[in-house]
Amino acid sequence: MPPKKDEAPVKKVVLGRPGNSVKMGIVGLPNVGKSTFFNTLCKMNVAAENYPFCTIDPNVSRVPVPDERFDHLVEVYKPKSVVPAVLTVTDIAGLVKGAAEGAGLGNAFLSHIAAVDGIFHVCRAFDSDDIVHVEGSVDPCRDLDIIHNELIKKDIAVVSGKIEASRRNVERGIGGKDAKEEFAALEKVLAFLESGKEVRFGDWGLVEIEALNKVQLLTAKPVIYLVNLSEKDYIRKKNKFLPALAEWLKARGSDDKMIPFSCEFEAKLADMPEEEVPKFCETVGAKSVMPRIIKSGYHALQLVHFFTSGADEVRAWTVKRETPAPRAAGTIHTDFEKAFIAAEVMSFDDFKGCGSSEVAVRAAGKLRTEGRKYEVADGDICFFKVGRT
Repeated sequence: MPPKKDEAPVKKVVLGRPGNSVKMGIVGLPNVGKSTFFNTLCKMNVAAENYPFCTIDPNVSRVPVPDERFDHLVEVYKPKSVVPAVLTVTDIAGLVKGAAEGAGLGNAFLSHIAAVDGIFHVCRAFDSDDIVHVEGSVDPCRDLDIIHNELIKKDIAVVSGKIEASRRNVERGIGGKDAKEEFAALEKVLAFLESGKEVRFGDWGLVEIEALNKVQLLTAKPVIYLVNLSEKDYIRKKNKFLPALAEWLKARGSDDKMIPFSCEFEAKLADMPEEEVPKFCETVGAKSVMPRIIKSGYHALQLVHFFTSGADEVRAWTVKRETPAPRAAGTIHTDFEKAFIAAEVMSFDDFKGCGSSEVAVRAAGKLRTEGRKYEVADGDICFFKVGRT
């Protein structure tokens, strides 16, 4: 039945944890370049010294999300403080075949994957006499299959456990209709996993998605594949494994991104004096792909950001897509959500198109007043009106 005229259509619930404090994890076999990739992220230089960039602990880091709009606002306002959007990244120790059964401390490492919300899956596509491959040879398609099989096995174990733990109560009618529907949803998920498919590729209804979001399965998490090439192959944009990897991804029927990069090349840039980087990149005909990787991870987590700006501070505030204005205001201060009245909003494009002047935007009639149902869009510049709390 279609929604009534005065009712908004029901939005499809998405897989994943609610809230904005979500993070990407770096996953792969040992010796594929995970830690080098992570360390390169940690060394990323940023233009302003007061960007908030830190290593939270030895294997967690926060990196600024590159955004030319943010840089433009900083240039216009020249504020005392600048706070960009950041992506939190966790470096997870290498998995090995048999991890789901505990090989290589696999259960501990799999629990680390369960704690993140999206995956940077690093695979090795370079030969090296100095770096031993755990499987004895370089074959990135095989390596990807190994990791995926381990994640599926772990998910099967988790879902099977949930089903068996609730079976007796459901058979007795304890929990009523809701418990019965959740039980049926988990049985459907289990059959899907046992067919060798990953949860994020399933066509799930609302009940099934709600059940999945309670268990946070490993194969439900968005994945970006990072193919680690030698510096030579990255610069010449050619590698013998890339065609097979493209076919591997195509055969899965997914829209997951696969990004070729080179830890060797990125590490060289990170260790180079900043002023020498542009000339080197121009000479070799290649540039860093780290900004693309960071932005891809950020958007894979369904994150966007809005701006607040002025002479004191220019700041990007991270929210999930389709976040209502009151909840977005709550990211600034929890009281703002409770006391929300309205939001004055201008798009970044309107701001820049009007000469980067708030006065000109207002004069052009492009400053909008939005209410509680407005969903903050990526790149909005917002001022929230709130009452007393």
